[in-house]
Amino acid sequence: MQAMTDLDEIRQTLEKTMMPHELEEAMPLIEEIQRLKREKNAVVLGHNYMTPAVFYGCSDFIGDSLGLARKAADTEADIILFNGVHFMAETASILNPDKKVLIADPEAGCSLAESITGADVRAMKAQYPGVPVVTYVNCSAEVKAETDICCTSANALKVIESLPDDTILFLPDAYLAKNMQLQTKKKLIPYEKGKCMVHEQYTGEDIAYFRKQFDDLLVIAHPECDTDVTQASDFSGSTSQMEGFIARSSNKNVLLVTECSMADNLRSVFPDRMFVGTCHTCPHMKKITLRKVRDALLFEQFEVRVPEDIRVRAVKSVERMIAIG
Repeated sequence: MQAMTDLDEIRQTLEKTMMPHELEEAMPLIEEIQRLKREKNAVVLGHNYMTPAVFYGCSDFIGDSLGLARKAADTEADIILFNGVHFMAETASILNPDKKVLIADPEAGCSLAESITGADVRAMKAQYPGVPVVTYVNCSAEVKAETDICCTSANALKVIESLPDDTILFLPDAYLAKNMQLQTKKKLIPYEKGKCMVHEQYTGEDIAYFRKQFDDLLVIAHPECDTDVTQASDFSGSTSQMEGFIARSSNKNVLLVTECSMADNLRSVFPDRMFVGTCHTCPHMKKITLRKVRDALLFEQFEVRVPEDIRVRAVKSVERMIAIG
């Protein structure tokens, strides 16, 4: 999904979610970022978990990790600034070795990606020889290099079903593996240590509590949540699929069981809905601020480059994921 670049349109959108004094502080930085993008032929990719100021104020393209991976593969820009976490910028670098890929804060990591290493994957492959490896894209380049095909939460089931094998190593998100196991007859061997620090906080009891407060509550959960959460929800899907499900529903009240900024960013898309519920934030995603985005472009700092020996192996698994769609 393409984002907005007109400053008046950006202001009107952000007025719906930001306090007036916050917006007045943000607009000069947003204007400078828009100018720097033009001067440097830079494209900015914004993940759905960015704050509204970064999401709407900076981005040329917005969406989930699969959609942004496609945009990274297709761009003709000289510079790619990925407003997300480190593994996302790595994925852009894997697909664009001739581009300068930047991240606004190199410390923006991911608890899930950090739960597994290339050595861990090699150990599992040795334990289950010949079993194909499907790896959630939320992982490092070295893990992708040990993988047969990557997936996202949007296409995980399609990727699983595309393989002829009856048994699959599905890494690293243990909860995503549990949710996919409910939807496929194939045997998925999970990596039990992998969990998202945000989504693992939600429980089925949370869903029951909020359903008591709102009779018409629409509950949408990310499949990185445990199965007691997803099975208690009306829908489970990726961040891009969440928006589509809301658009097809008529419920006034919506509970998004995912990172807090998802609801913040959708409030301007669905002004007639009330987004309610618990709100857990990702401290890594929130490291990305307007000022850091401006500095990354201004000084072209914090370049993310994947070593070529790892990249040439990792790119195969990423390109296969994109081809599945």
